[in-house]
Amino acid sequence: MKTIVVTEEPNTWKFLSDEVEIVPAIDYLMNIQAMDRIPFRVLNLCQSYNYQSIGYYTSLLAEACGHKVCPSVLTIQDFEGNAVDAMVNVELSDEIQKTFKHIQSDEFVLSIYFGKNIAKHYDLLCRRLYAVFPMPLFKVCFKHKKDWVIQKIVPLSINDIPETHRGFLEETAKEHLSGKRIYSPRKKTIYFDLAILHNPNDTTSPSNPSAIKRFIHAGREMGISSELIEKEDLRFLCEYDGLFIRETTAVNHHTYRFARRAMAERLVVIDDPVSILKCTNKVYLAELLGKHHIPIPKTDILSKKDWKAKTAHIKFPCVLKQPDSFCSQGVEKVNNLEELSAVIKRFFKTSELVLVQAFVPSEFDWRIGILNHKPLFACRYFMAKDHWQIYNWQSRHHQTGDTDAVALNKLPEDVLHTAVKATKLIGDGLYGVDLKQVGNHIYVIEINDNPSIDHGVEDELEGDALYHEIMQIFLQRMQKQRLGRHI
Repeated sequence: MKTIVVTEEPNTWKFLSDEVEIVPAIDYLMNIQAMDRIPFRVLNLCQSYNYQSIGYYTSLLAEACGHKVCPSVLTIQDFEGNAVDAMVNVELSDEIQKTFKHIQSDEFVLSIYFGKNIAKHYDLLCRRLYAVFPMPLFKVCFKHKKDWVIQKIVPLSINDIPETHRGFLEETAKEHLSGKRIYSPRKKTIYFDLAILHNPNDTTSPSNPSAIKRFIHAGREMGISSELIEKEDLRFLCEYDGLFIRETTAVNHHTYRFARRAMAERLVVIDDPVSILKCTNKVYLAELLGKHHIPIPKTDILSKKDWKAKTAHIKFPCVLKQPDSFCSQGVEKVNNLEELSAVIKRFFKTSELVLVQAFVPSEFDWRIGILNHKPLFACRYFMAKDHWQIYNWQSRHHQTGDTDAVALNKLPEDVLHTAVKATKLIGDGLYGVDLKQVGNHIYVIEINDNPSIDHGVEDELEGDALYHEIMQIFLQRMQKQRLGRHI
């Protein structure tokens, strides 16, 4: 995808002419209809982004034409209000206090040029602020009261940059534009850019490296250039057409912030923030599935205030679950009231509510992968040796049970029907439904967003076709998203 710099003063930015094409802003705006079928990345370096200014219209019309623009209109609007400033003060408070603990004055101004400051000491804070505000040039004014807090955030133009900073600005701008992640040349057959968020150190990663490679290869064959990004790369997200989260998700976590930003920037994202919110909380899932008569094990929700009053109705053994548990962590079986009391008090340290479910023993759990309301794969996950769960986290090596892929046409009809029906209550994303089958009874245990897709496990029967099917959905949605911007 070609990158252009748009500015009212091309001569001021001519030092970038070896890196990218520099287009006068008025030429871009007057000829934008002729460019609306060509995918561009636009770096908007206009003098002002004020409402109805040339800079504002550059970002606004770039988005209308489906061009990937930085800054986006969303980012520009964020600079107008105080709500985001307040959020950043809370989220980055520890980093802000740590960074400015040596400052003796009551005020400090931090200038950020393409995510960096001339003093390396502030690099980490600059990167984190730039991730929240992906604006080429801006300054953050801090004030010390009881603690250091953000007083205001102000966009900058190149004319605001001190002469002593110009050399650093030129170096940083060139580095930003030549970075392989964002601005590397693409082959003519590449039409879309997909970011794959992963954590190479995540022991519960939903896809192993071999699976990730197969996703990338499948996308390349259909015109999607996929690039791996990590949690430090939120500031680059607006440069892509889509986001595929292949990292264990949680609400109070960077994965959720990535999903929220992707949705705000109108990227195609799997899985979306709504799916993450719904799937990661087992209290919500229990209420949702119960309301819609999806069969689940007998479930009670206990609170700190009244849990003791409900214990008389609990049958043992039973299973206690923290609302945000995942991969069998935060899930414990208890055999009597004494064990229940000890575990539930520990769980209540981090949550006001805890689930208690009837224990449903089984040799294996079904895992049905669903995307866009259609089944993708089916696996049987067997219990870990001498354990009641698939994962045995008490084992020294985190032992897991065996797996067995099953052809979709060999599945019990009730299992498949129940899985699809359950995910329709969540959305049209990528889900893994865990079910137990006991005789003629089917129970939904949970619905997972970003389910495991490992090479050698879930793809055992489907092979590369599984990766192509998922990437095909990305392609269709990105095509639809781009087309929608032209209607």
